[in-house]
Amino acid sequence: MNARFVQRFAAHAAVTMLFTGLVWLAASRVDYEWNWAGVWEYREMFLKGWLATVLISVSALVGSGVIGVVGAVCLQSRNLLLEAVVRVYVELIRGTPLLVQLLIGFYLVATAVGLENRYVAGVVILSLFSGAYMVEIFRGGLAAIPRGQHDAAAAIGLSRWQAFWLVILPQAARIVLPPVAGQLASLIKDSSLLSVIAISEFTLAAQEVNSFTYSSLESYLPLAVGYLMLTLPLSWTAGVLERRFHYES
Repeated sequence: MNARFVQRFAAHAAVTMLFTGLVWLAASRVDYEWNWAGVWEYREMFLKGWLATVLISVSALVGSGVIGVVGAVCLQSRNLLLEAVVRVYVELIRGTPLLVQLLIGFYLVATAVGLENRYVAGVVILSLFSGAYMVEIFRGGLAAIPRGQHDAAAAIGLSRWQAFWLVILPQAARIVLPPVAGQLASLIKDSSLLSVIAISEFTLAAQEVNSFTYSSLESYLPLAVGYLMLTLPLSWTAGVLERRFHYES
C-alpha cells in the first residue's frame, strides 16, 4: 500500500464524512417526526425490491453491452442498409424519453407480440435504451484507433476480423472504459422507471412503503443508499480496470 493510495483514501474519507455531517446537520434542524420503526417493518419489501433491481440491472448491463458492440461494428460495416438500420435505431432511442419507450414498448409492442412477462419486457426495453448510447460510445472508441494499427495488423497477415478482435477491440475497450462505466451507472438508476409498468423493483418498493407509512424521507433515503451500493462498486471496478489496462501510447 503506497503513500499516494493512503493520501487519496484519507481525502475521500474526509470529504465523505464532511458531506454526511452536513446532511445530518440539515436533518437535525428540520422539524420532522422520524418514523424509522414503522419503515423497518417493511425491510423485507426493500430487500426483495433491491434484489429485483440487481437482477434486472445485471441482465440489462449484459444486453446493452452486446448491443453496443454489435451496433458499433455494424456502423463500421460497408453495408449501407445495415448502417442505416443501426443509425435510425440509435437516433430514435436517444431522441425519445425512456418513460415513453417503456409505455409504448410494454403496453403496445410487447402486447402485440404476446410478451406478458413484465420483467423480461422491462429488461429488453432497458437494454435497447442503454444499448443505443453504448453503440455511440463503442463507435467513438473504434474511431479513435489510428489507421496505422489496421495496417500493421494486415501487414502481419491477420484477416479483417482477426485484426478487429485481436488488435482493434482490446485497444478500444481501454479507451471506452470511463464512458461505459458512466453509462452503466446511469442504466442502474434508469431502472427505477420500471415502476411505471408495475415491476416490483427497488423504487416501487419505496413508493409502496411510503404509501403504507406516510414516511417519505424514511422510505426514500434507503433508496439512495441502495443505489449507491450498486453504482459505487461499478465505478471502482471500472477505475481498477482502466489503470490495469493503461499503457503509454
